[in-house]
Order: sequence, then C-alpha cells, then structure tokens
Amino acid sequence: MKTKQRAATVSTVHYHFVFCPRYRRKVFLIDGFKDRFVSLTTQICEQNDIELIDLECGQDYCRMLVHTPPTLGPADVMRLVKRGTGAILRQEFLPGKCPQLWTRDYFVSAADKISQKVLVKYVESLPKRGHSRETPSQPTETP
Repeated sequence: MKTKQRAATVSTVHYHFVFCPRYRRKVFLIDGFKDRFVSLTTQICEQNDIELIDLECGQDYCRMLVHTPPTLGPADVMRLVKRGTGAILRQEFLPGKCPQLWTRDYFVSAADKISQKVLVKYVESLPKRGHSRETPSQPTETP
C-alpha cells in the first residue's frame, strides 16, 4: 500500500467517490466533455497534492479513486473538484443551459473498491429532471 510522507506524518488515505451531474444529465456524452473534465480534474489534483488513482465517467455519473494527504477530508476533495470543474465546463459546453452542473450530493467510501451494486444503487437514488427530490439512500454494502 502506497503512503504519503510529510514532515510529521506518514499516511495512506484513499477515498472512493461517486457523484453525478444535476438531474443526472448525460453530460459525459457531449463531444469533448469527458476529456476536458479529466484534464481539469487531473490539474486540480496535481495542484492540491492529490493522487488521482482512477477516474471513470459513465453517461450520468463519475467514479473517482484518490489518495490524499491527511489534511484533506472528503468534503474538501469534492469542493475542489466540483468547484474547479463546474464553472469552466458549464461555460464551455453548456452556456446558459444550467445554473449548476453538479449535485451537492456525493457518495464516499474509505475503501479502495466499491461494488457495482453499491454504485448503481446510489446513482439510481438521485433524482432525474422532472422527478421529485428523494433523499439518496445510504448504500450499506462494502466489499
């Protein structure tokens, strides 16, 4: 298992995230969107000492595995990625079409892997455009 070494700490902090565009829009099907998202996310991670281990984009979700310094919590990582990519991607690919690209919700696990069943359950729990808002169910299964 890979560790990060700093002046006073040695750590191995992995977070596995799943998050979706607002109303589960299928933004990753837009030509060039996925490549630009990956590029921006990689740049944000490099700037913040976050190692991007794996990044997968489905048509309406993103799954990301990162190795972070112990000073960054899951909320910090999501804030950096969502804020850092949202405005730029909206301006370049969706001008005037949506006021907010990402939902406020996300799933995070400290495990290196999550099952496909947990991923699908979380993504399906999020509302689509025109459907009422439901509280996302809390996936309980871990590998």
